[in-house]
This record gives sequence, structure tokens and C-alpha cells, in this order.
Amino acid sequence: MVRKCTICNKEVTNDYVEFKCPKCLKTAIIRCESCRKTSKEYTCSDCGFIGP
Repeated sequence: MVRKCTICNKEVTNDYVEFKCPKCLKTAIIRCESCRKTSKEYTCSDCGFIGP
């Protein structure tokens, strides 16, 4: 399965983080190294939560 950053849609292979949405705990949020370092916001596709 190919994993892609939730924010920039870049394919990730290493140096990324994956976690469940802190509000609904349903959707997997994947953040690449670049988006993590620049603290880009993500939006949960299920509940609309916006996180740093």
C-alpha cells in the first residue's frame, strides 16, 4: 500500500508520522517530514478537525 502525506499528497517511505485524528480517532493522518517541519495544517476528512 502506497502511503501519501495527508497535506501535500507526496508519497512517503520514511521520515513520516502516522496517527489517528485526535478528535474522532477514525481517520489516519499521515504527515511527511517537510510538512511536519513547517507545521502545515491538516484537515480530518471525517470530522473536519484542523490540526497543526
